[in-house]
Amino acid sequence: MPEPTAFPAEGGCDCRAIRYRMETAPLVVHCCHCRWCQRETGASFALNAMIESDRVSNLGEAPELVPTPSASGRGQQVARCPRCRVAVWSHYAGSGPFTRFVRVGTLDQPDLLPPDVHIFTASKQPWVVLPAGAPAFEVFYQREQVWRAESLARRAALLPQIQAWQAAQQR
Repeated sequence: MPEPTAFPAEGGCDCRAIRYRMETAPLVVHCCHCRWCQRETGASFALNAMIESDRVSNLGEAPELVPTPSASGRGQQVARCPRCRVAVWSHYAGSGPFTRFVRVGTLDQPDLLPPDVHIFTASKQPWVVLPAGAPAFEVFYQREQVWRAESLARRAALLPQIQAWQAAQQR
């Protein structure tokens, strides 16, 4: 994980209409190798920094939330620039609007956030070589195996809001 002094960190879209600031380090950075992420990004994987939504400040225009299918069948909301259409983050159905999966490549300094874990490596492109010793899972993992204690505590604080939102979605 990057040093806390590296934050806040800013990013945005290509045309600079969308600008945002991550006020703190993310909970975790996933490098997802699933086929859905490959298709959505047009690349061999997606690199997403999961962070509480209230820790990301909008500095420019508001993104457009575009409903997009996902492997879970519950979909996601992809936040895109209404002008250049670059995706800057997603809200997945599991935690809804309370977390953002910020596209690391949209940060002004994307090298600030290397992956903490590689997931869904069962569908990884065979020519992608993971660093020796990098945490990697064929599908997903147990949070306690990967996340730092601070991130687990932050998620625990957010969990009541997520659970209330999930219950409201089922009504």
